[in-house]
Amino acid sequence: MTANLDEPVAAAPLLAEVVARLADCDTAAVSDALDSLGVPGVLAGIAARVPGARACGTAFTVTYRPVSDDGPPFRNAANYLDDVPAGSVVVVDNGGSTCCTNWGSLLTAVAQARGVRGTVLHGSARDVGEIREAGYPLFSTGVTMVSGKNRVELDAVGRVIDVHGIVVRPGDVVLADDNGALVVPGELAEEVLRRATRVDATERNIAAAVRNGQRLDQARMLFGYSTPWQQTPPAGASDD
Repeated sequence: MTANLDEPVAAAPLLAEVVARLADCDTAAVSDALDSLGVPGVLAGIAARVPGARACGTAFTVTYRPVSDDGPPFRNAANYLDDVPAGSVVVVDNGGSTCCTNWGSLLTAVAQARGVRGTVLHGSARDVGEIREAGYPLFSTGVTMVSGKNRVELDAVGRVIDVHGIVVRPGDVVLADDNGALVVPGELAEEVLRRATRVDATERNIAAAVRNGQRLDQARMLFGYSTPWQQTPPAGASDD
């Protein structure tokens, strides 16, 4: 998937119901659904920093760059938070840097007050202990105590981001949990939801069958494990 990273390109508007239902899906099921469509979506190298926390919302993208020599002596690079809509997931691109941070406890407090659903950093965070106490969903490439002040500055808001070849556009759906973070292109969100829901139901049905004494290979065949998004559940099977 390619895009012009210099132009702010938003995904198509999504129904709030679609985002809310994707929020209930496991990232593994969503990843399987994306695989079935031949669409890569995993934001590689980005890990959960708050165990058990989940984030799902439309992407609000932020890009940083190294400070220039001709700017002011102090750069406040986080004023963008005042403009982040409630229900968003902030996606920050600092080139995957582990040398300085783009997020900490102060920004977390602001984000929580504004109804932001989480932050995904292609870069590093600090104050992780405080952020865990706050229960805020934070995902990042790295962790360091080094401030980004006077090291990086805000480059753009609302620009397309590329994380190791995976494009994130403003308005795409970002979903993250203990497994990591991924992005669902906005125009595919409803189909991905349909397939991910089927994957979840198929795996629940297989697990229940095995607990009731059925062989795993037989249960997988019965419930169409190889292509669960294409199968009609057998009579009496749960597909909630």
